[in-house]
Amino acid sequence: MAAYKDYYQVLGIARDASEKDVRRAFRSLAAKHHPDRNRDDPGAEERFKEINEAYTVLSDPEKRKVYDRFGSGGPPTGGFAGGGHPGGGFPGGTYQQGGTTFYGNVGPEDAAGFSDFFRSLFGGGVGGSPYGGGFGDDPFVGPSRAATRPRAVTANLTVELERAFHGGPMSVRVDGKSLEVGIPAGVRDGAKLRLRGQAPGGGDLVLVVRHAPHPHWRLDGSTLHVVADVPDHVAVLGGSVRVRTLDGDVDLTVPPGTASGRKLRLRGRGWPLKTGARVEGDAEPTRGDAVAEVRVVVPRAPSEAQREAYQRLRELDAADGD
Repeated sequence: MAAYKDYYQVLGIARDASEKDVRRAFRSLAAKHHPDRNRDDPGAEERFKEINEAYTVLSDPEKRKVYDRFGSGGPPTGGFAGGGHPGGGFPGGTYQQGGTTFYGNVGPEDAAGFSDFFRSLFGGGVGGSPYGGGFGDDPFVGPSRAATRPRAVTANLTVELERAFHGGPMSVRVDGKSLEVGIPAGVRDGAKLRLRGQAPGGGDLVLVVRHAPHPHWRLDGSTLHVVADVPDHVAVLGGSVRVRTLDGDVDLTVPPGTASGRKLRLRGRGWPLKTGARVEGDAEPTRGDAVAEVRVVVPRAPSEAQREAYQRLRELDAADGD
């Protein structure tokens, strides 16, 4: 049996704490216990993981709702009544809202870094766990019934990069019916989302997230690569240009004498890191960087004044060469 975890106690907050209180507590504790700040403390990494796990649950209203269903002081006698089992409860990684079932915003790869307790509730559960739910074996199904369980079906789910970054609901059609899939914010290429019982034949449908190619961006791990069009006079004299990122347009500072192909870094404008939650304004880096590759551009249809200026530049270049 996986040991019960009191996520409220981990963050040092009350059970009626607001979302703002949850974020504030996480920022303070993550900054204090980050492994990079505690290199001589062998227990810092585990504490940081525990803090991140607690924040992952309590910062998500639906995960928090599922967690709170199991009582305020730990699991009831005999363990949890897991999803889909006698005694009620939600299936791991699913919830009901407005008559619609939302599925799987924690896949087995995403849950792998968290505790057995987390995985038993939200996905990747330990086989035979009395908590039920997740992707482990169902303790209420005997060998004969388990042998006849419908087989899972795997399919790719292509997600636009902006949607993968921001997360949110996405509709898919399976076997002639429409399903609503909850896309986790910052989901990575290759992550798996499980829709219980939604495959043709009644088995689980496992969706493998695939990022769609983007005309302006390229993602490499947590680093976002973009192209920055820089007017030739800005490249020579220096200045700033607007660059499109996942958060919208931002100003990029261009040093004087910048040539095409030079790469300039935009701190914290990349993809959410695996080791931390994406919290706006956090002192610790929770996202990768964006790297802007400069592409110097010239006017396609220069005005008369611009043509005169370029003519003057050509004359100056010729004079310098004499």
